[in-house]
Amino acid sequence: MRALPARRIATSVLCASLLLGTAGPAIAAENDSPHGSAQAAARAPVPGADALLAQIKTLGDVGGVLTPVTALLDAVLKADNGQLPAAEATKHADAVKAAITAATAAAPKAPALPKTPAVPEAPAVPKTMSSNDKAAAADLKADALKALQSAVDALLKAAAGGDVGAVVTAVPVVLTSLVNLIAATLLGGGLPAPNLPGLPALPKLPVPLPL
Repeated sequence: MRALPARRIATSVLCASLLLGTAGPAIAAENDSPHGSAQAAARAPVPGADALLAQIKTLGDVGGVLTPVTALLDAVLKADNGQLPAAEATKHADAVKAAITAATAAAPKAPALPKTPAVPEAPAVPKTMSSNDKAAAADLKADALKALQSAVDALLKAAAGGDVGAVVTAVPVVLTSLVNLIAATLLGGGLPAPNLPGLPALPKLPVPLPL
């Protein structure tokens, strides 16, 4: 009677040994598999990610300005005679001002220009922006943001003044200011150049006069 439990114990030990012996190589193979290596590689940063993230942030900054300004335009054009209640006008004014302030703070500062201009080289398309181009781009974007704020202020004044004609005049100015901001961002934000067939080439940045 005592032999039977012993036999069962021996059989259980044997089965456990066989299972472990089979599973061990499988677990090791899983750890050494290409899938495991791929997971480890997936944690590595994308090459050139910093530059790409900077470009994405540039577009995001423009989007942060476009959204409140276009919301204001939409509200004015749908309002009776283009007139907004004071509370709604204040809400839009605050949203636009906050967006423009944030975009202005995020804009790169113009680098200091050398007092002695460098000798110009043979004309060629530069792969990176020169110091002069960066300075001009920073100035363009800053000017575009200021002009947009002024245009929005004029629109808000018209939307509270009871003159629908003033609203009609102010809306295109705001739209033009938005387009100018987008153009300044594209020219100076280090973004990829557009390559859609049929698009005209972007104009070159104005080169500041040497000091």
